[in-house]
Amino acid sequence: MKSFIPRLLSIPKDNFFLLGPRGTGKSTWLKHSFPKAVCIDLLIPEQERMYLAVPERLKEVSDSLKEGTIILDEIQRAPGLLPVVHSLIEGGSRIQFIMTGSSARKLRRDVGNLLGGRALLRTMPPFFAKELGSSFSLEKALKIGMLPMVWEAENPLEKVLNYVGVYLREEVVAEGIVRQVGDFARFLEVASFSHGNLLNATEIAREAQVKRSTVDNYLQIIDDLLISFRLSVFTRRAKRELIAHQKFYYFDAGIFRSLRPRGPLDKEAEIEGPALEGLVAQHLRAWIQAQKEPHQMCFWRTRSQLEVDFIIYGPTGFWAIEVKRGSNVHSQDLKGLKAFKDEYPEASPFLLYQGDHARSIDGIDCIPLSTFLIQIHPDKSIR
Repeated sequence: MKSFIPRLLSIPKDNFFLLGPRGTGKSTWLKHSFPKAVCIDLLIPEQERMYLAVPERLKEVSDSLKEGTIILDEIQRAPGLLPVVHSLIEGGSRIQFIMTGSSARKLRRDVGNLLGGRALLRTMPPFFAKELGSSFSLEKALKIGMLPMVWEAENPLEKVLNYVGVYLREEVVAEGIVRQVGDFARFLEVASFSHGNLLNATEIAREAQVKRSTVDNYLQIIDDLLISFRLSVFTRRAKRELIAHQKFYYFDAGIFRSLRPRGPLDKEAEIEGPALEGLVAQHLRAWIQAQKEPHQMCFWRTRSQLEVDFIIYGPTGFWAIEVKRGSNVHSQDLKGLKAFKDEYPEASPFLLYQGDHARSIDGIDCIPLSTFLIQIHPDKSIR
């Protein structure tokens, strides 16, 4: 039996949602954090059928306990339970309800109602490097990603390659989310070329051989399934002319690698670079999701091609972060950061690279990427 790796997630005392993609370890964390809780696992067909048929059965379970904790695992499979939970909480129930989900498609309205002061929202990302400590390996993370179910597997490469197939089968096909599964699978591959790059839905539609409106729908689906996210350009107090496109990322570097087709004509840098940037993106996003106050995560790119990979803006700080593949840094690599600093002198710019030692070039800190990732902690500042 594998040892449990503690997660950097605070344990709420109130009712809460715990959202995150499949394989991020939500159920494992809950079993360790709430060992005495009653767990209703809606991935079990019998339980799913029972609560789909009569959601009010949850009240019988609640009444029999009187107090304690009830975990509703993968609640999007029986969304009719949410109004029942809402009613029980409004009625003064002494039960703590914990609801996990790996899809937001069926939950939006009722989650909104319950979040109106009645339930908290927590997210479970892939592992932070900090959680793995000395066992963290940048090389391994870039190859297989940081999903707990993959990282701890005996055959991680096989596990990550099967991950998307399981999602297609259990979430997309089983739920009838799309009509043409082949088109959707092809779209997932084509979209991998946009990972860490500007999103051009028209180009994806052409390559995937589907309509532009279909691509827009598919992009919303994978956002809802929590397996992708997008960044908008940072526009506050902008002086320069900026682009309007968003940037696209799969939620985990390993998932990107598993979807990205490769062959003799594909250069390693074309895959390694986006994987590296995506690994930083998923850590920064996880840090933002864990903050008590809202922060923005954006990027910056001008019409003249000046660019900064990530802008983090919020109550605790304002950072401009550039990611460079390679172990050497030159003044030219800092061009985007310098331009951003000129426009936003309040920002703290720094560059992440694959070297071994921290350096300062032209007044800008250059930090080894592994050092930066291993120090990211939800309860601490980014720098």
